[in-house]
Amino acid sequence: MPLTPTGELVAEAARAGRGVGAFNVIQIEHAEGIVSGAQHAGRPVILQISENTVAYHGALAPIGAACLAIARAAAVPVAVHLDHATRADLVDEAVELGFGSVMFDASALPYEANVAATAEVAARVRRRGVFVEAELGEVGGKDGVHAPGARTEPEQAAGYVAATGVDALAVAVGSSHAMLTRDAVLDLDLIAELRRAVPVPLVLHGSSGVPDDGLALAVRHGMTKVNIATHLNKAFTAAVRDRLAARREKVDPRDYLGAARDAVAAQVAHLLGVLDPTRRGAGT
Repeated sequence: MPLTPTGELVAEAARAGRGVGAFNVIQIEHAEGIVSGAQHAGRPVILQISENTVAYHGALAPIGAACLAIARAAAVPVAVHLDHATRADLVDEAVELGFGSVMFDASALPYEANVAATAEVAARVRRRGVFVEAELGEVGGKDGVHAPGARTEPEQAAGYVAATGVDALAVAVGSSHAMLTRDAVLDLDLIAELRRAVPVPLVLHGSSGVPDDGLALAVRHGMTKVNIATHLNKAFTAAVRDRLAARREKVDPRDYLGAARDAVAAQVAHLLGVLDPTRRGAGT
């Protein structure tokens, strides 16, 4: 199957009133597990590679090329996305590799500087047919500190989208990156306000900290792209620990990494069902 443009996946999900899952890849087993879970669920999915993961591998090309190959071989639509890039040169490299979308993250800058930097990057890469996501109202937790009080103001968000020309907007509504517990409480009224004010799809970051019902309700109130990373890492690591504890004599990494890959696939299949609020019992 050809690589699916991210914009098509997100636009289709927005029209249907459901969410599209965007899951972060750290190594090839993550990508394989994510796609396996999506195929089991019969739903499209987005593979994401963050700037932090690029630093871990030392370069974008090896893990990026692997994700692109896995996406093209999938039996369901799969898009490949660059997540939380703060460097314009990394954005350009992802575009050259063939990524369908990028997130340029200037959210730590003052508002005017964020607008200027994001508008410049968005104008350049959109000419190449690449879908651009940005962030307004910095979502906490990237340094391990939960900041659930951060909020995006709807009127400012609408102006930001108009000024930057981005295709999707990540907003702060009560979630936080890197949460190990699933007890974040989202501001559903704010999500609905943002949905009415902002003319592009909304993106929920820090979704690992949101329980299933909260994710379903977020989609019902207007979220479209839902980013999940830490939740999969927890499942991956738990599977490795369990397998190593049970088979202490094993030294072949395929044994425990295969178990971790299967654990990721199971979580992805489940979460993709949660993000379809038309399924029975998905939120109220």
